[in-house]
Amino acid sequence: MLPLQIVVIGGGAAGFFGALACAKANPQAQVTLLEASRQPLAKVLISGGGRCNVTHACFDSEELVQNYPRGAKALRGALTRFGPQDTVAWFAAGGVYLKTEADGRMFPVTNTSETIVECLIKAVATSGVKLRIGTHVTSVKRTAADGGFEILLKSGETIKCDRLLLATGSSPVGYKIVRELGHQIEPPVPSLFTFNILDQKLRELAGVSVNPAQLRLSAGGKSPLQQTGPLLITHWGLSGPAVLKLSAWGARVLHESRYQSKLLINWLPLMHQEQVREKVLAVKDEWGKKAIALHRGVDLPHRLWQYIIARAGITIEDRWAEISSKTLNQLVQELTQGQYLINGKGAFKEEFVTCGGVNLKEVNFKTMESRLVPGLYFAGEILDIDGVTGGFNFQSAWTTGYLAGIAMATSD
Repeated sequence: MLPLQIVVIGGGAAGFFGALACAKANPQAQVTLLEASRQPLAKVLISGGGRCNVTHACFDSEELVQNYPRGAKALRGALTRFGPQDTVAWFAAGGVYLKTEADGRMFPVTNTSETIVECLIKAVATSGVKLRIGTHVTSVKRTAADGGFEILLKSGETIKCDRLLLATGSSPVGYKIVRELGHQIEPPVPSLFTFNILDQKLRELAGVSVNPAQLRLSAGGKSPLQQTGPLLITHWGLSGPAVLKLSAWGARVLHESRYQSKLLINWLPLMHQEQVREKVLAVKDEWGKKAIALHRGVDLPHRLWQYIIARAGITIEDRWAEISSKTLNQLVQELTQGQYLINGKGAFKEEFVTCGGVNLKEVNFKTMESRLVPGLYFAGEILDIDGVTGGFNFQSAWTTGYLAGIAMATSD
């Protein structure tokens, strides 16, 4: 009997993990990994500012799935079969140890993504997986006779296989192949991005950060989306974990609005609005003769306080005793529900994450096999799954790649 012929298209995190899992589970199988570029694992190399945020130190799958705006339900069971603890153990077995930072993100102790890339390349070299770089796939056909697949390369070469794993990320070629094989693609749109704010005075505060701040997105008639966390003012607008998480949860809404939306900022979310009002009144009573610009009485950076009071119509010279009730109300409003206009999106470092991809209802998440095309499997970002920043997207890639690899190796 001929050995199983297995092809993985896509030499990223998910593709490598799928090929390696398959080769280990079935050493007799002939596993071929195809990568279009000359540099496999390119995204791994630049991720996390060149350090590679491998996963997140969250070992409870119920808690972990809350970090996926799309795909949480589908991943719930999958993450119990291969979760962050398994990722840590897998890399440790390959001689790569991870460290946990204060926010839960996990990086290699070497602090360089090259360590992860070298580990995966070395694992492939010793596994029997045939890695072919610079290999462009143009189309895939189902072969009626044996239920396998015929892969046509740009060079004109044809490769036949029994089982096929698509791990092509957000590549248009990958989406084209998926559609040709009869699957539905949820339209891909950007996720994880920063907000452009056309307010020069705000931009002049670049570098100022607040932790925590609470952000609310007014989403065109829908219930508002909200995130609380660190916020960073930049020379183009707003960034930081709170913004990135909000961009992920609001990815489709913001895309539909062409990245034009009203944003409400509560700079003091640890207090209720009435508590803020009482605090401001107390400051007014105590420091009546003092300049408002110099005596803020709330825990905010000095430059930000001066910007906020200016928005409330208060000048540098104004003293606490001089402001009217109306102005005081306006100040409380600016502190707790300041309105800002998002006018476009910015990039998040070198990383690019999309939501959208293969409709999850068409995939069996126990095996990552297509429910429509037997022998066809999916892993990684080609699926309509995306996580917030913090190692969650890589964990999804490791999990789905591993499960697909095991299933391809062992299924009848």
